Amino acid sequence: MIQPLFLGLGMPELIVILIVILLLFGAKKIPELMKGAGKGVRAFKDGMKEVTTDETTEEEKKEP
Repeated sequence: MIQPLFLGLGMPELIVILIVILLLFGAKKIPELMKGAGKGVRAFKDGMKEVTTDETTEEEKKEP
């Protein structure tokens, strides 16, 4: 038996979801959507790095 990949979704469900996305947005828009999603993830990661950097500098100021 095949294990579900994500949140109980198996391969057939994922294929159906991908087909629906393809039909809704079209083949030309999907790369553009993925590019936007990549920029969003990158901005989130940069924000998280900035927060952790701010926290470590605040901790260094408090130590001495």
